[in-house]
Amino acid sequence: MKIHPPHEPQLWPLHQDTPIGEQLLAGTTLLDWQQRAAEGISQAHQLANAWINPSDWQLLAAAACPAILKSVSGDTLAWLQSENPDDPALTIISASDASFLIRYPWEFLNINETLVKALTEKNYLGEVSPAAHIDGIVHVGEGTKILPGVVIEGNAIIGKNCKIGPNCYIRGATTIGDNCHIGQAVEVKNSIIGNHTSAGHLSYIGDSIVGNNVNLGAGTITSNFRHDGLNHRTMVNNELLDTGRRKFGAIIGDGVHTGILTAIYPGRKLAAHSSTRPHDTIQKDLEA
Repeated sequence: MKIHPPHEPQLWPLHQDTPIGEQLLAGTTLLDWQQRAAEGISQAHQLANAWINPSDWQLLAAAACPAILKSVSGDTLAWLQSENPDDPALTIISASDASFLIRYPWEFLNINETLVKALTEKNYLGEVSPAAHIDGIVHVGEGTKILPGVVIEGNAIIGKNCKIGPNCYIRGATTIGDNCHIGQAVEVKNSIIGNHTSAGHLSYIGDSIVGNNVNLGAGTITSNFRHDGLNHRTMVNNELLDTGRRKFGAIIGDGVHTGILTAIYPGRKLAAHSSTRPHDTIQKDLEA
């Protein structure tokens, strides 16, 4: 399968260094999931920011002639038997609403939830303490240690060479990358945490995407719920967008360091390699 850059200006990475294809997603990357879905389909092309349901791939593959798959909103997602997606000979195939272009990083939370909740078998390649409590389907990578007092509620994927605990709480559909430390009294809920990232003490990460090589100082808190219960909105290119999410924490870029007792308002984005000072309250997006 050939991956093509997006046709439109790419709003990803939105305060991240990580290319969209390398974004962590349910224990691997977006690119890996794209390649799995299109496996065995010859002469396939797709946009780098396309998320395509496997059944829609099969619908496209079943076309007897050169064809193009478009989302319900009319966006080009993938095409077959032609190098040019604007080829007038392509027959249009309409995808389900489960296939779409990823334009914003919080859309990865929706995809991650779907994939992690679909796990059916546990896989422990690391060490899980008998004093840990797991109520869900969990994957634990090689070299990872789940220490005493850890509670995991719901499905989760934890990468290689991580130290989880002691006495932390992981819930929802959470993905944690390789070489991470989630420590004492840290709660992670329904989030994606990148590789080589540490949240060592007394922090809350909820409905958030945290990049690679991030260090969250003790007591870093992401708020994820509005008092009025409405959907969260966030600024993109000077426009306030509805994210469609009632629970939405933060987008924390690669290499961010937060000072102790940092509080982050819902829907805020911290640019890659930015930092906060102790007791900072992040009310607006933080630039580098």
